[in-house]
Amino acid sequence: MSSDALVHVVDDDGAVRQSLAFLLGTDGLAVRLHESAGAFLAAVSDPAGCIVTDVRMPEIDGIEFLRRLRQRGAMPPVIVMTGHADVPLAVAAMKAGAVDFIEKPFDDEILLASVRAALARREREAGLAARTQAVRERIATLSERERQVLDGLVAGHANKVIGLDLGISPRTVEIYRANVMTKLQAASLSDLVRMALIAERA
Repeated sequence: MSSDALVHVVDDDGAVRQSLAFLLGTDGLAVRLHESAGAFLAAVSDPAGCIVTDVRMPEIDGIEFLRRLRQRGAMPPVIVMTGHADVPLAVAAMKAGAVDFIEKPFDDEILLASVRAALARREREAGLAARTQAVRERIATLSERERQVLDGLVAGHANKVIGLDLGISPRTVEIYRANVMTKLQAASLSDLVRMALIAERA
């Protein structure tokens, strides 16, 4: 795991916090404890890692906690713990953005597996975000004509068609295309199209 393998435990029950801290710590994970959702929101602006929280807490419950995280634009993977009677609440939490819910009492390995999956998901998302940003920065270096040629390639047009659309020769299109591939560090045309599509979707 990367340095982002941090688990925030948010629970109003001190005994639960300490028990989870011990369990997660024995698995080699860094843990930060928070006595309430309000305390977390006041102390952490851009949370790394993932969050394990109870669905029933005073003042700000698990559902409202998820809503506030989403409003702030900081939505790490959140695992919700729930009592058997609170399963409908847990389902609501999933709809609000939680990645998993675990019923109490739970097997230690089930919680650890859920946390590992959440952290792995966070790493994948962070890696994709970094790659997307890098592609966007490269695309920003293109000249207007190079961007037009890229748009034509992404649309599936041949050099001849792109040339007709832009009023330039197919040979000139080839030169622009080579420049675009160099600037975007694309190994092939399919690689170039994939990059452009990733940048557009994100």
